[in-house]
Amino acid sequence: MPKKEATSVNRRTEIISAAIEVFAENGYYRATTAHVAERASISQPYVFRFFKTKEALLLSALEVSWTRITEAFRQVVAASSSEQLESDLIRTYEKILEQHKNETLLQMQAQTIQEEAIQEAMRNGEKIKSR
Repeated sequence: MPKKEATSVNRRTEIISAAIEVFAENGYYRATTAHVAERASISQPYVFRFFKTKEALLLSALEVSWTRITEAFRQVVAASSSEQLESDLIRTYEKILEQHKNETLLQMQAQTIQEEAIQEAMRNGEKIKSR
């Protein structure tokens, strides 16, 4: 991957991480792209270089959180015996709550957002397609 492309991918990832924190702390409606930019230590117009709207940014943040959580569960299902599956899933969920608290809060808050694209994203979980 060329250096500029790698930097671009890293910057996009940093913006999404900042958005997860900001949305989890402030809620979607109170959070602004200016807050996200400040958290990511970039300018607000630079956020819009990667995400056309705040909703597109939220959808990307949800996609990251769903992917991380479902991948953790997939690994447990693949590695656990049927006798241990339930307890292993519970332990994994507890780790997710501890290690990825903001992502969990983001998903809980997203359940209450009325915009159709966000409701659809929550219904579809990890099948989210960023807009």
